[in-house]
Amino acid sequence: MKEMLMDEFQHTVQDLIFRNKSIIDSITKYQESNARVNRAIVKAVTQCGCISIDAGKQEMPEDVSFEQVRAAMDTHISGKLCENCADQIEKELGKNLYYIASICNTLDLNLYDIMIKELEQVKMLGQFNLE
Repeated sequence: MKEMLMDEFQHTVQDLIFRNKSIIDSITKYQESNARVNRAIVKAVTQCGCISIDAGKQEMPEDVSFEQVRAAMDTHISGKLCENCADQIEKELGKNLYYIASICNTLDLNLYDIMIKELEQVKMLGQFNLE
């Protein structure tokens, strides 16, 4: 079912893109959508204030298990997104997915297959997949 949803999304994007079919257009639109995602998150902090960011060096305890290191790491975010900010960020992430699908279509790649391969890679490497 999820495969069909992702394939339907990718095919719908393919059907809708007719004016900006160039890979150059897709790449630049994707880059712009990345900036819009970042901007929406920043606005949640600087204009709305529903979340705040207090970043500093991550302290890595020594001689502890992977789970203990994970528990010690911080997101640097406090608060919770309000409904408006969450909606805006979701909208921008949706556009981001649209342009990812567009790039996949242009390069004749399947978004679902890419996600499955990445999932298998992450599962295989487990905790060693620390990018």
